[in-house]
Amino acid sequence: MKENLNSISIHVKTKRKQNKLTQPELALKAGVGLRFVRDLEQGKNSLRMDKVNDVLRLFGETLGAVPMDRDKLLGNEMSKT
Repeated sequence: MKENLNSISIHVKTKRKQNKLTQPELALKAGVGLRFVRDLEQGKNSLRMDKVNDVLRLFGETLGAVPMDRDKLLGNEMSKT
C-alpha cells in the first residue's frame, strides 16, 4: 500500500512542478488545504480520496483501480496452486 501512495505523491509533486505551481498555489486551485498538499506529496498513509481527486482533477486525472501482480502482493508461492 505504501508503494502506491509513494507513486501518487511523486506523481502529484512532478505534475505540480511541471505546471510551475507552488504548494500554496496548488492547494488554492484545488480547493484543499496547504497541509493536505504537503501530506499528499510526503506520502501520508491515510488521505481522503475525494481530496486526492480534487488535486488530480487539476491535471485531468482521477484515482482508479490498478491491476496488481498477486504473486508479488502475497510474497509467496500460494497463489500458483
